[in-house]
Amino acid sequence: MTDKSTDESCLLTHTVGGVRWITMNRPNNGNSFNPEMLRLLKGALEDARIERAVRVVVLTGAGDRFFCLGGEHGETSAELDYATVMAVVDVYQLIDQMPKPVIAAVNGYAVGGGHVLQVMCDLTIATQSAIFRQVGPMVGSFDAGFGTWYLEDLIGRKRAKEMWFLNEKLTADQALAFGLVNRVVPDGELVEQTTALAETLAQRGAQALAAVKLSFAARTGGAGGFSRVAHDLLLRDYLQTEESAELQAAFNARRPPDQGRFWR
Repeated sequence: MTDKSTDESCLLTHTVGGVRWITMNRPNNGNSFNPEMLRLLKGALEDARIERAVRVVVLTGAGDRFFCLGGEHGETSAELDYATVMAVVDVYQLIDQMPKPVIAAVNGYAVGGGHVLQVMCDLTIATQSAIFRQVGPMVGSFDAGFGTWYLEDLIGRKRAKEMWFLNEKLTADQALAFGLVNRVVPDGELVEQTTALAETLAQRGAQALAAVKLSFAARTGGAGGFSRVAHDLLLRDYLQTEESAELQAAFNARRPPDQGRFWR
């Protein structure tokens, strides 16, 4: 196991076997996002993506009260532009497009952008005391896109609108009944149960899991999602075929390709 902390422990990462744990570590601030945490979270996800030894990623919050309360907004509107706005959408997209399973281990309140964060993960395992909530219209905010479309896919349009319109708290059991989470476990067993789930995923075929996950991304990601699938098929499959080898050889030799070698 290796441990690494960044930004004075704002974000913690450690690896056990093929599982990379990423912990949002601002428990005194509800593990809420700020620009630096999001920058570090993007980097941690990118690192996990490119490290072959990492098979599964787990995202959780420090402590036992908060998974994440979403964005910490201290800026005035005059200070926000595309150069300074928090990169939360980048993080959502990285989770969605990463060809490795990402598990949300929800250890407390998942609210606002923190709730959207768990929605974007492939699987969610939650403690019995976890709470799920969207609060945008109560606090002068909203999330249009990932926070609505993906939520509708998970729990249906009526329930997704109910979460966004009424801003009520959902218990872990309610979230499980809605299909918002995959599993609910006793409060003291989150790490143990998440580890078991992650280790099971790590035993599956990495390329098969990637293909399945990216197929989901292709449906919701439009041209970008389909391009990712096509790109990966090109690298993993087509470039290894006799057709590809002969066409490249013919081009380099400035001769017509021998289609008898691959044409059917």
